[in-house]
Parts: sequence; structure tokens; C-alpha cells
Amino acid sequence: MSNLAKNIVWAILTLVIIALLFSFFAGPAPAAKTLSLNELAQDINAGQIKQITVSGNNLAITMADGSTATAHKESETGIVETLNNFGVSAKALQAVNIAVRSQSGWQFWAGLLLPDLLTLIAIGFIFWLMFRQARTGVNQAFNFGRSNLRLSTFRDKVLFKDVAGLKEAKEELIEVVDFLKNPKKFLDLGARIPRGILLMGPPGTGKTLVARAVAGEGGVPFFYISASEFVEMFVGVGASRTRDAFLTAKRAAPAMLFIDEIDAVGRQRGAGLGGGNDEREQTLNQILVEMDGFDRDTRVIVLAATNRPDILDPALLRPGRFDRRIVLDLPDLADREAILKIHAQGKTLDKGIDFRKIAVRTPGFSGADLANLVNEAAISAARLSKSSIGQEEFYDAAEKVILGPARKSRVISEKEKRITAYHEGGHALVAAALKDTDLVHKVSIVSRGFAGGYTMKLPTEDQHLKTRAQFVADLAMMMGGYASEKLTFGDISTGASNDLKEASSLARRLVTKYGMSDLGPITFGKTEELVFLGREITTEKDYSEKAAQEIDGQVEGFLKRAYETAEKVLKAHKAALNKIAETLIQKETLEQEEFYALLKPFKIKPVAA
Repeated sequence: MSNLAKNIVWAILTLVIIALLFSFFAGPAPAAKTLSLNELAQDINAGQIKQITVSGNNLAITMADGSTATAHKESETGIVETLNNFGVSAKALQAVNIAVRSQSGWQFWAGLLLPDLLTLIAIGFIFWLMFRQARTGVNQAFNFGRSNLRLSTFRDKVLFKDVAGLKEAKEELIEVVDFLKNPKKFLDLGARIPRGILLMGPPGTGKTLVARAVAGEGGVPFFYISASEFVEMFVGVGASRTRDAFLTAKRAAPAMLFIDEIDAVGRQRGAGLGGGNDEREQTLNQILVEMDGFDRDTRVIVLAATNRPDILDPALLRPGRFDRRIVLDLPDLADREAILKIHAQGKTLDKGIDFRKIAVRTPGFSGADLANLVNEAAISAARLSKSSIGQEEFYDAAEKVILGPARKSRVISEKEKRITAYHEGGHALVAAALKDTDLVHKVSIVSRGFAGGYTMKLPTEDQHLKTRAQFVADLAMMMGGYASEKLTFGDISTGASNDLKEASSLARRLVTKYGMSDLGPITFGKTEELVFLGREITTEKDYSEKAAQEIDGQVEGFLKRAYETAEKVLKAHKAALNKIAETLIQKETLEQEEFYALLKPFKIKPVAA
């Protein structure tokens, strides 16, 4: 049902309800006495009638005592003739004041036509609804090939100054914005601005946010659409919508067109199961023609965003199309600090919040992750009925984003609690004692997500390269929990299963991918990727069985040496391990300062500091 029909139905229901309420509260009016013609004639002869008002066939009677009554006469005869027929004497009739009131014209015609007119109106309304629905369907059919292109009307306008980090990306896009505002200085030098700009980067790094900043800075019409909106089940609709989108942008030129998630239609042709005539490939072909076909309109600049540039069709990336590719990396330490400060604006914070320490705890976080972190901190403070957000709420939010919410209600036995304490204490102690590991920021035996406990070690600065010595130290740290359980209890538990899985995976990468084993600078295995599925499927074995045995031997050697290193550290600092474990059993959580304060009496200093 359409909105108009719904409104009419609601209006009618409202009027009916109001009428019922009025009739309920008003109460019934006193009914007038109704007389038959015989009774009327008798009353007239008895001199009890003062006045009779004739209105059509209705008689309004006023009695001698002032009361009123009603009566009805025959329609064919007049009132005097009717009364004479019922035996009213002429003398008695002369004593009654008889007034004749004729019906008005509108009352006559309304009584005559209104029943038929209401029926015709009801039938006409039904037909109007039917034709309206049919007309809407026809319009949808004619508009099926039109794109759902939207013009930017962002109320919360975003500028480049509102985007933290991404310095190089903003510099590249400022050139484009400057060209749209002042094209003459570029054209006078013979410069040709790129037609297409591809924003590439992991999810959450700010591709859409940067596009919104371009819209805010540009001062030109900014149209945006998702690539998935081009594709329909009917062949040819996607190409039609692509033509319509580019035509709309050209009419508003100079303008910018933003296509989000372009990999939805831009995947490499010929790599899928649909052949060369499927709807997605026709849509891609139309985009290629619009980008750099015979009609080269340089006044429309196309921005596109994708998380998977590796699966895009090469024709889409050649010069003349998306020939300027801007990479949006995950933010570094300084950028994370700036992003946290931006998202914290407008929130009530405790004094002295150290965003630097929070940024140190969030390596690998994207801008979207950091925004979620600040929001989780605000929710946590509200849940605790606090008037402002403190440093602890930010720390807890970071751990919640990484590991999940704390499962404080999870009940474990004292034995399991002790095993977990020694397990996490082993990880932390090995990490603190070795030279090439990162600083321990927190140790906890409080369950989060699927982890029974966790040891958080994080670098003090961003690392883009990692050495063999650092990997070897990480392997020893991973083995710390396993070695601690075996050394303390003479037995091992399933708590080390994930540590062993991660350590085995890392050791195999050291051998097969990084060339850090005794086999020398060589890699083993070739990963095959099926583009139409967008994920790694198989790894081709490009080495012999003898090499496979040597790889297994090297992996086993890495893991064995890591275990021996962890065992050596724990045996040398058995008292420190006991102290850490007992403190964890009591307090459940140790922050960085508390942890290293425990190690001071044992002459263990944070080497990574």
C-alpha cells in the first residue's frame, strides 16, 4: 500500500475514533415524543396543540404546556386535508398556528444524490490506487537502467585537516583538488591530470574518509556510488547504469565520481567461471570505455577504492585509466596517537590522558579500529557510571578489541588457575630475560575471548623489518609457557596448543619463506591463488622429497632450540617465576610497571627498554 493510501486510511480511522469519543462523552439527547396522526387529531380537538411546523412530511409540534413532539404525515396530501380526514373540526384547527417550512435546494439534492455519489467516489478511489500502482511499476521498468548515483551532501563536512596521518596520500589528492579549482596553471604547462585515482589499502585505513575529505575540499560536485550497485541479475543493466553514472558526472563537470569497492566489478576477466559474457564483465568493459575510450573528457576525475588491488583487471590499471595509485597504509605510532586524539574530541576525558601509551599498545590497528577503541572506552566508562573516561578504560578497550571482552564470570578451579599463572609467567619471564624481544606491557590470567590468559608484549616503536635474532627470541617466548608447565608440574596441559601452533607456523616460515635457516637463501613452495575466489587455495610443492625432509629437520631444530632457550631461562630464574606466578594468582593482572618492579630484586632488567 502506498503512503497516500496509508494516510487516507489513518485519517478515516482518526475521524471515526473522534466521533465515537464525542458520542460517548456527549451522552444521548432527550428524545422528542412521537405522536400518531390519530393522537394529533385528538389533541387538536382537545385544544392541547399550540403550533405545528410542517417540513416536508415531518411535523414539529409544540404543545400548549410548552413541550414538543413530532409526527409524520402522508407525502401526497397537505396537512389541512390530512387533519380534516382524521375528524379535526375547522374551529379547533383555526386555534392552531400552522407554519410551513420548505426544504432548501441543497438538502433536496443531497438527499437525492449523496448515496449514489459516495458509491462513485469509493469506486473511483479504488481505480486510482490501481492505476497508481501500475504507473509506479512502469516507471520502475523505465528507470531500471539508471544508476543510483548520489550527490555528496555530507552535513558533517570532512576536510584534509580532519584526517590524521596519510601525509603522502593527502598530498597526491590535493593536486587533484587544485586542478579542479585552478586548471589553467596545469594546462599552461602542458600537464595532464590523471583521469583515475585508485585508493588502495587494508580495510579500515580511511579510503572512504579520504574520499569524503576530497569532497569537502574540492568545491565541485562530488558523486559517489558502490560498485556492487551496478550489477544486476539482468545482462546489460550494469553497463547501462555505468553509462548513466558517467553521463550524470559529465553534465555537472568539472566534477568527481567516487566508486567504492571497485573490485566488485573490476576483477580480472577470464579468471572466473562466468566466461566472457557475464554481467560483471560487461559492466567492467563499459567502465574501461568510459575511463579512456574515444570520448576523453578530462573534467571528470574518478576515484575508486579497493582492499584487493591484486585481483583487479590489468586493463583497469593501465595509464589513462587508474594510472595514479595511492596506498593507504596502517597508521604508525605517531599517526595512531593523532587519530586517537581526533576521535576523542567531544568526549569527557580524565585529565592527563597519555594517548602515546595507548598508541603503543595498538600496533597494527587501523583508523577504524582506533575509532572503535575510543567508543568502547566511552561505553566502558558509562557502564561503570563514571563521569569521565580514564586511562584504564582505554587500556581495557584495546585488549577488548584485540582479544575480546574479559570473561570474569568464568569459574576455574584453583589447580587450573595455578597452571595458567605459571604458564603466563613463563611467557613473560622469557620475554623479559632475552635480548631481542619486545617489552612486556601486561600479564593476565583473566580469560578473554578463547584465551585462558595472555601476555602482552609490544614494541616501543614501529617495526617494518624483523631480524632472525628477533624471530628466534619470539620462538623462545612462545615456548616459555610450555616449558614453565613442564618444569613446574612435570606435566603439560592443552593450554599450550595455540602457542605450539603459532611457533610451528613461524618456524616453517623462517625456513620456507624468509631463508633464515641453514639451508641458505632459498624459498620453498609456490602459492597459487584463484583470483575469482579472491583467496589462497593451494601451495605448489616445487621441491623434492629430500628437500622436504631437510625443511622438516630445520623446523624441528628451530623449535627444539627455542624450547631449550626457554627452559634455560626459567631454570636460571626459578625464584622469579614463582614470584610472578604467586602474584598473578593473587592479583590476576600485572601491568608493565608492576611486572618489572617484581623482577628488580632478581637482577632482571628490561633489555628492550
